[in-house]
Amino acid sequence: MNTPASRQGNIIRYLIYFISYLMVVGVIKLVTANSPIHIWDLILFATISLMVSLFFIYRFNREQRFFDRSFAGSWLSNFGLIVGLTAVVTALRISVSWLQSYGRLKLYNFQIAYLHHEGVATYWFLVVAIGIVLPILQEFLITGFLFNYAFRSNTVLTAVLGIFTSGILFSLLNWQSSLPLLLINMIFGALFAWSYLYTQTLWMPIYLAVLNGIILLIMT
Repeated sequence: MNTPASRQGNIIRYLIYFISYLMVVGVIKLVTANSPIHIWDLILFATISLMVSLFFIYRFNREQRFFDRSFAGSWLSNFGLIVGLTAVVTALRISVSWLQSYGRLKLYNFQIAYLHHEGVATYWFLVVAIGIVLPILQEFLITGFLFNYAFRSNTVLTAVLGIFTSGILFSLLNWQSSLPLLLINMIFGALFAWSYLYTQTLWMPIYLAVLNGIILLIMT
């Protein structure tokens, strides 16, 4: 029950993590539902998101003790990979925004919501909440914990299934009513998962996910 090798324990832990994530999502919806934004809603968001983030970090670091991490170096040592993936994510995100501006793709749900509650405070809240906080929590949930629990075998098939599953979950957590946007999100999620397997550090997909989220908000 107390190690990532316990199937029953993994299911229970993952459900707890997922519920914690949903709490943050719920608070974000509460904050954005009001215009102007209420200060007490912001305090609630800051409190809940900080608690969940610290909880995820503590649990993930604790679980890493059960794995051999001797092959994992600093993610900053992969400078060429960082530059290359930064260029890829930036180019893909700009391309999606370009297609949206010409009506080839639908807007994201949060973009539509922002148009109804447009304001400086709302914009910067979305940058923090959707551009930074949610991407970080999502990478812990659908990359870090997911591979710890379900895709631990060191085989090519396991890696491919894990990347594909992570991409699907990333798309579902960022649910859109447009099939093309769902597929685009799945590609981003799979790319983040691949970067985790390649570098063996969660810092890489977290960096890419936050980069993706911030560019998405900037291009809104």
